[in-house]
Amino acid sequence: MNNTFEQFTTTGKANFQALEGLTSQIFGSVEKLLELNLATSKAMLGESFSHIKSVLGAKDAQEVLAQQSGLLKPLADKSAAYFQHIQTIVTGSGAEFTKAVEAKISEVQNTLGNVVENMTKNAPTGTETAVAAFKSAISAGQNAMETAQTSTKAAVEAAQSNFKAAAAQVVDVVTRATKATRTAKAA
Repeated sequence: MNNTFEQFTTTGKANFQALEGLTSQIFGSVEKLLELNLATSKAMLGESFSHIKSVLGAKDAQEVLAQQSGLLKPLADKSAAYFQHIQTIVTGSGAEFTKAVEAKISEVQNTLGNVVENMTKNAPTGTETAVAAFKSAISAGQNAMETAQTSTKAAVEAAQSNFKAAAAQVVDVVTRATKATRTAKAA
């Protein structure tokens, strides 16, 4: 009995340390996203004021149109770069998080298997049915965890694919708007 308690205690401590590590990873990713957003906001603010000054200094409508069309292409490129940075942060963080969680789940499953095996060996005579039911419940729980992991991976992959498609669509829309502005300017 004491051995089982020690195993649970050791497992609990290891799980707490793993949780602490995962929490640190999550906060690191959030910090990266905040830094990216702050840097992007600061740059956009400076560029906006600079653009407004140049528009206010324009001599005629043609010069204003030229400045406006000149703004759209760099905006498309910057938007694409911004989305790429976000995708890199999210993908990297997600991969690290998934790897750590999968390793911890595997470790917990092994430890739990050992605990169940020790309990089975020390179970009193006549409890074979209860032990079998307990093992069956543990096995079902592990299968459910594996199914959840598979579903989560599929959902993350779908989200990443949708994110890439949305970023490409934003760049496409801005590029078309740039072409339309140039066409209007030429006419």
